[in-house]
Amino acid sequence: MRWRGRRQSENIEDRRSMSAGPVIAGGGILTLLLIVFALFMGVDPMTVLNQQAPVGAPVDQPAEASGEPDELSQFVRTVLADTEDVWTTLLEREGQTYRPPTLVLFTNQVQSACGFASAAMGPFYCPADQKVYIDLQFYRQLKDDFGAPGEFAQAYVLAHEVGHHVQNLLGISDQVRQAQSRASQTEGNELSVRLELQADFFAGVWAHHAHRMHQILEPGDLEQGLRAASAIGDDRLQRRSQGYVVPDSFTHGSSEQRVRWFRLGLQSGNFTDGNTFETDKL
Repeated sequence: MRWRGRRQSENIEDRRSMSAGPVIAGGGILTLLLIVFALFMGVDPMTVLNQQAPVGAPVDQPAEASGEPDELSQFVRTVLADTEDVWTTLLEREGQTYRPPTLVLFTNQVQSACGFASAAMGPFYCPADQKVYIDLQFYRQLKDDFGAPGEFAQAYVLAHEVGHHVQNLLGISDQVRQAQSRASQTEGNELSVRLELQADFFAGVWAHHAHRMHQILEPGDLEQGLRAASAIGDDRLQRRSQGYVVPDSFTHGSSEQRVRWFRLGLQSGNFTDGNTFETDKL
């Protein structure tokens, strides 16, 4: 993926040198089990993890900048800048203003406006503070544990979370939360899947326009992105963690669905084509 030598976003909050309190009792294994249990029960993993936050865990304070950003930090800053350029242009065409999110880099665990979170739950977007949170070690896990290496795979993950920010700005996220409050658990899970697949579509829209602007794609990049989308499908994650699949508990979509909607966004480039809420075929 071509990314060096371009503008880097300043909407970054680097908390990696800070401590977010003691590690959750039981360590990563317990955290992973909690996440698997939450997904199986159709519950937002954040809700469960918040209940496990250590008593007296300090709230993060802004850290002073220390030296030049490392290469991976430079990479995500550049990708974030690309998302800013793309979504500013696309929303302006619709007569709307794009307010970019802040990207928070952290290590192990973090306090957000949505609650306390462990790195084990992966990157996430918090609509309450309009920030994207990521422990960059997730990219190593994406490569080593999920077989999805490569910079474009990493960029897809960030673009997906920014897609949630776009949904928040457009009011889509609020509509889904309101609908979920009146729905059954199964219906609420389906709405969550549709929200996630639209974020995948938006990630593809970003890639479409970023390539037109900067020629970011190199041979093999598309396959990297599709492999990453497939690696984090609910069916594949459930089969990996518990040995069987419970479709009614899906909250993000199957591997096939995630690949399909990311590809559709990449091909279309028109974010208004990605209405996952009014289609019978996910």
